[in-house]
Amino acid sequence: MDTVTSTILTGRERFKQHLRKVGSGEHTSKGMSREEAADALDLMLQGEATPAQIGAFLIAHRIRRPEPQELTGMLDTYRRHGPEIISSKGQQAPLCFGMPFDGRTRTAPIYPLTALVLLACGQPVVLQGGNRMPIKYGVTAIDLFRRLGLELTDLPLAAVQDGFNQHGLALIHQPDHFPIAESLIGYREELGKRPPVASLELLWTPHRGDHLLVSGFVHPPTESRAWEALKLAGETNLLTVKGLEGGTDLPIGRACITARVRDGSAERLILHPRDHGCHAADIEWADEALWENQALEALHNRGPLRDALRWNGGVYLWFAGLSETLEAGVERAEQAMQGGQARSCLDQLREWRSTISIR
Repeated sequence: MDTVTSTILTGRERFKQHLRKVGSGEHTSKGMSREEAADALDLMLQGEATPAQIGAFLIAHRIRRPEPQELTGMLDTYRRHGPEIISSKGQQAPLCFGMPFDGRTRTAPIYPLTALVLLACGQPVVLQGGNRMPIKYGVTAIDLFRRLGLELTDLPLAAVQDGFNQHGLALIHQPDHFPIAESLIGYREELGKRPPVASLELLWTPHRGDHLLVSGFVHPPTESRAWEALKLAGETNLLTVKGLEGGTDLPIGRACITARVRDGSAERLILHPRDHGCHAADIEWADEALWENQALEALHNRGPLRDALRWNGGVYLWFAGLSETLEAGVERAEQAMQGGQARSCLDQLREWRSTISIR
C-alpha cells in the first residue's frame, strides 16, 4: 500500500478499500496483497473498522476464500500483536499444534494425553486456544486439562513461559494472553460461520524460533493454501494433518493423511494404524466425566483410548525425530504410558500450578 495514502486516509476509509477488493462480486473481486491483509486485520483488531464493515468483510472473505498471501498478511498481524513463547538454550524444538479454536463435539480428543506422552519422552509442546466459542462451542483444551486436575487459565504469560522452561508445556489461552483477538468472537455467532480468522488460527503459533508446526485441515484446498501461506511466512518445518474434526488428532479408524513440508517442498505421507496394531473405531465424544475416566485409564495403558494414544504419541515422536522409525515411536509411547511416566508428567504439572496459586 502507498505510504502517503495510508497516512492520509482514516482507518475506516482504508478498510473500505480492502472491503471493495474482497466484496465486489465473482468477476470483479480482487485478492489483497500481504500488506493490505495485514492492515485489514489490524484495523479489525484495533476497532478502527466499524462493526458493519467487519461483518461484511468477514462474510465476503469467507465466501471468496482467503488467498495464501492474505493468510500470510493476517499471520503477520497476529505475530505482531500476539504473545510470544521462546525456547531456552539447548531445549528440544517444540511441536506446535494448530487446531480449531471452537473445539470438538463428535470424537473424543486425544491431544492433551498425547502432550503428556510427548513430555514424558522429552518433547516440548505448545498449544493454544480459548474458551468455548461459536460456531461449535465444542470442548476445549482448557476444559480437558481441567478435567485432569490441571488448571491452565488465569496465568500471566511469564508463568506460562516459566512452565514451558521447566516442564516443556505451554498453553496460550486467548482470553488471558491475546485479549485483542477476543473482539472478533461475537462475529462468529452473528454470522453463523467460521470467519477467515479461523483458518489463521490453524497456522499461527506463539512460539518463536525453531519448531515443528502441526496444522490440521479438512479439505485439500485448505491444506495447499496453508503450505503456500506458511512458506511466505518463513515457516520451514511444517506438518499438515487431516485429523479428527479438522484438528491434529490422528484417527485410528482410517488411514492418516499427512504431509511433511520442509523448506517449501511437500512430501505426502499416508500412515496406516492397522500396520502398527492400533486400528480400532475412533471413540465418540459423550461428556467430560466419561472422557476423564477414559483419559486416566489411557495414561496407564488401558481402556478405549489406549490405542489412539499409543498411535498419536508414537507418530508425533517419530515426526519430532525422537524415534528412528514409526514402529519404535509407538513402542516408546506405550512404554511412557505403561511405566507411568506420562502420568508423572501430569502430577508434576499439577504441582507446578499449585505453587503459582500460592504466590
